[in-house]
Amino acid sequence: MRYLILIALLFADIAFADPPDNYPFLSFDSGLQQAQQEKKHIFVYFGRYGCGFCAKTNIESFSDPELKKRYVKNYILVYADAESGNRLTLPSGERLTEAELGAQLNVFATPVFLYLDMNGEVLFRAPGFKTVEEFVEFDRYIQEGHYKTKSINEFLSKR
Repeated sequence: MRYLILIALLFADIAFADPPDNYPFLSFDSGLQQAQQEKKHIFVYFGRYGCGFCAKTNIESFSDPELKKRYVKNYILVYADAESGNRLTLPSGERLTEAELGAQLNVFATPVFLYLDMNGEVLFRAPGFKTVEEFVEFDRYIQEGHYKTKSINEFLSKR
């Protein structure tokens, strides 16, 4: 019985899905503000407590130092908990929770990664577990401006 409890505790830590360690994630409203000041795109990570695929993404993808360097340099990073009651204030003055923001952005499962322009307009979404290689290709899609002329699927099919 004692071993079962230890195993359960180990897996509980793995399933816990805070944002990845050592990334400068901001709240959505703070991120929008900073993106407009710095004229940068926004990367939004919607996760939630207990999300196994969020934990897998954190462990297998966001632990890569080159990916971290690339995303910290190229984006304002935002983390939102898809089930949170934390309140945000949008530039329009609208007040809502992170969970309500998720619903507004059609986030009904986690993880979901959104790439936004500096005004908060969604450029594309990437749901589910993603590899380091996929995140690198998504970054190329945004940074090289391909999102202006083709869908992410068109871009990826021509690699």
